[in-house]
Amino acid sequence: MVSCQKKLELGKKNRIVEIETEYGDIKIKLYDETPLHRDNFVKLAHADYFDGTLFHRVIDGFMIQGGDPDSKAAKPGARLGEGGPGYQIDAEFNPALFHKRGVIAAAREGDAVNPQKKSSGSQFYLAQGRVYTHGGLDTLLMKLNDRVKNQIFEKAQKNKATEIMKYQSEGDMDKVSELIDKIQVEVDSIFETKQIKFTQAQIDAYTTVGGIPHLDGNYTVFGEVIEGIEFIDSIAKVKKDDFDRPLEDVAMKIKIVQ
Repeated sequence: MVSCQKKLELGKKNRIVEIETEYGDIKIKLYDETPLHRDNFVKLAHADYFDGTLFHRVIDGFMIQGGDPDSKAAKPGARLGEGGPGYQIDAEFNPALFHKRGVIAAAREGDAVNPQKKSSGSQFYLAQGRVYTHGGLDTLLMKLNDRVKNQIFEKAQKNKATEIMKYQSEGDMDKVSELIDKIQVEVDSIFETKQIKFTQAQIDAYTTVGGIPHLDGNYTVFGEVIEGIEFIDSIAKVKKDDFDRPLEDVAMKIKIVQ
């Protein structure tokens, strides 16, 4: 029997895919700036990998997540979110690609087990988020940078912990203070390069259409919705259990449009 399935083409630009759901169809343009994620998504869609999977985690005002192969025919109430094709994808962070409402981004394991922030091979989410005021965005930025600075300080302090303990045990508090001052200078210097700053494009997007700014630079954004963005809201509003899984399955099929 001759197959009529189209030949898989990787490396092709201007890819568009469509997620079909009972709530409506969501058409997505995949970014050429993230070719690893674009080609992987196309490869899986071509193989019908996503067909029958669920949006297994939905949080209204945040995002809807799917792509776990374990969700196919999963029993009601079963915990989901650990499945995948058996590989990860290298992060493709790009400051110009951020979490405005309607983007598609790759889910991933946490930093503790995944410090390189590699993406899941198949799980993804569609960003919903919320609209920020300029003041609200400034407040969020301050909180994010406080967290960055604290993380830098904790790491620097840990590296000097043996010396600090030595001076403390000797009762030489002047040496302890001197060392803490040196650590602070080091932290300030590193923070200058690590500090989070929003571009004008981010500010414009987050104060108009909205999104999820605190995820920027931590999860790879690899496309955006061009039709059917309202169906993200429809799915996000469904009733769910304590683990954010919809009480009634929201299944999907994904096809390649071009």
